Amino acid sequence: MSDFYKKILDNNKQWVESQLSIDPEYFKDLSKGQNPPLLWIGCSDSRVPANEIIGAKPGDVFVHRNIANMVVHSDMNMLSVLDYAVSVLKVKHVIVCGHYGCGGIKAAMENNSIGIIDNWIRHIKDVYRFHKPELDAMDNEDERFNKFVEINVREQVLDLAKTSIVQSAWKIGQELTLHGWVYGLNSGYVTDLDVNFSSNKDLDEVYQLYFK
Repeated sequence: MSDFYKKILDNNKQWVESQLSIDPEYFKDLSKGQNPPLLWIGCSDSRVPANEIIGAKPGDVFVHRNIANMVVHSDMNMLSVLDYAVSVLKVKHVIVCGHYGCGGIKAAMENNSIGIIDNWIRHIKDVYRFHKPELDAMDNEDERFNKFVEINVREQVLDLAKTSIVQSAWKIGQELTLHGWVYGLNSGYVTDLDVNFSSNKDLDEVYQLYFK
């Protein structure tokens, strides 16, 4: 058994003991169910832990993570998480959180083949293509990289709003707001991009769904 593997098992035991020393009923209460007000759709990057960034406790945040925090309309994993969060848990907020320095975004700006992930990166490349004139006009590569991170988050929030899951919740008057954030790896702070949707009226008419 490697030292690292043994250490993380030991860390778990220490964490359990620490929680129980504060509240002997902690895990018993936690096991009774969850009622999180927030769904977090973030990047798989190990440096972007959803709960820690916002100081949330276990049970506060329902989480879905993938490379570059994408909302892909054919991704059944993401859609299943979204449907459960919205339709069953009745979350009131969904945050798409990207981060500066994202490797997936960087890969989409280049032409190097990485492997099977190329197929996922293609979705990000599509976002670049939609905004190519704006991005290509930026001479500073770092600024263009950061801007692409922000644009990608905006597009993913928009794609969330397009889903029948979200729009059906709005149809029945369910309180649900979508937000877009970017996390700074070098600062720890999040930037609210001020991209918020709480009704399909915020969408272009072609994306607005009508339910019988």
